[in-house]
Amino acid sequence: MTSFTNDKTEDLWKSFGPFIKNIRNRVGQELYSVDIYNDPGFFAKFDPMKEFEKWAAVEVSDFNDVPDGMDTLLIPDGRYAVFHYKGKPSEAGPVFQFIFGEWLPHSKYEMDNRPYFARMGEKYKGEDPESEEEFWVPVREK
Repeated sequence: MTSFTNDKTEDLWKSFGPFIKNIRNRVGQELYSVDIYNDPGFFAKFDPMKEFEKWAAVEVSDFNDVPDGMDTLLIPDGRYAVFHYKGKPSEAGPVFQFIFGEWLPHSKYEMDNRPYFARMGEKYKGEDPESEEEFWVPVREK
């Protein structure tokens, strides 16, 4: 568990990163940062101290050969709004303010109660200003 105030993302990736090479049935080279907000109104009554579940993940072809100490997560199908981001991940705050404070409230969508994730592909370079990633926001029509 983590929160926006007490962000443990760096620790999560440090603990997961060394074991990625042990995942034999990996699909592609993308990394995924997955957030699960168990409260559907998480952003409507936003509290930066409220905890949510965070996963460091990779895509696999099946769950038949999961290394010891790792869990599996199946992301349900559904519609996502995808936002491309270029820049340092630590400076993405204004993008999230736009997505959740401007775009989502003025769109025909609302956030769906499914996992949110960031897809970090070949252009992801960590804290490099040229780093690129995608933010996948689960949505459904209002």
